[in-house]
Amino acid sequence: MAIPFNAAASAYASAAKLINNSATGISGPADPATDGQDFAKLLGQAVQGVVDSGRVSDAATTNMLNGKGDMVDVVTALSQTELALDTMVSVRDRVISAYEEIMRMPI
Repeated sequence: MAIPFNAAASAYASAAKLINNSATGISGPADPATDGQDFAKLLGQAVQGVVDSGRVSDAATTNMLNGKGDMVDVVTALSQTELALDTMVSVRDRVISAYEEIMRMPI
């Protein structure tokens, strides 16, 4: 079963805005057009952070192989990259789970 990403992102963003509005006392309908774009932008920034973390890890490994770096720096960079990737996978799983739960709701 293919899940359209835009629909999941829009549903998640609308739910997040409703939660934020109820916490701050603001009422009113959510605008899925702008919320979906904000969520997509946030998601893009998170993915870019994972990519940047991978680049730092690659640079640390290259420096160590060239004799300019330390093994501790490589292990630390790899651990940070692994943590960032695990976090991204966890967020992806939560978004998909939330979308599937929304799709099961009766109309």
